[in-house]
Amino acid sequence: MRVLITSGGTTEKIDSVRGITNFATGTLGKLLAEQFLAANHTVILLAGLTALVPDAHPKLTIIKISDVTSLISNITKWTPLSDVCVHTMAVSDYKPVYMTDLDTVKQTPNLTDLLSKHNLEHKISSQQDYQVLFLKKTPKVIAMIKDLNPTIILIGFKLMVDVPTEQLIQTARQSLMTNKADYILANDLNTISETQHLGLLVSQHDIMEVQSKHDIAALIVSKSEETYDNYHDCRNR
Repeated sequence: MRVLITSGGTTEKIDSVRGITNFATGTLGKLLAEQFLAANHTVILLAGLTALVPDAHPKLTIIKISDVTSLISNITKWTPLSDVCVHTMAVSDYKPVYMTDLDTVKQTPNLTDLLSKHNLEHKISSQQDYQVLFLKKTPKVIAMIKDLNPTIILIGFKLMVDVPTEQLIQTARQSLMTNKADYILANDLNTISETQHLGLLVSQHDIMEVQSKHDIAALIVSKSEETYDNYHDCRNR
């Protein structure tokens, strides 16, 4: 199989020296890539700029991803060529539009006028005590994947914080339908640490519990292979 993995996080620039990012390390994406490679599959890893990545391997291609625009460009390129997509990347939900000082905002009668402005300087001045940053929502990348390749096996991730298990499962099932995914790995930030990573791999028919990042990677590799084999068996009948 050719497996496309997204890993780590994206960074949206405010100016040449500042950006909005997140704390994703790419640890799970690295483990997934390593286990797919160990199973003799070809891996294309789209990794955030600071994400952990595996050692060089003849069947591994690593492409560094800066922001959502570069992620979409590479998803568009590689999804039609892949059999499996494991979308673990923590994608920025918003990107900066314009940043200005608080006094300017107060003096602007119609705030929507500021949404058409752009910061032209390489480094925004830090002389003012308060700055206001306008953000715009980014596209949902996972929602694009099945449209680009309807037969791809899609595994998505859903991270929530301090919610009941029933809500975690319900949200995962909603994501399955919304994004036409085959599996969603649902997890709660409160159950993730250096020594454990509790999660639920949810499909239309099953809910499978996992206890660690290694277990998650092993289960995703196994279920990807199983789903791929079943799909091709059905097509060959």
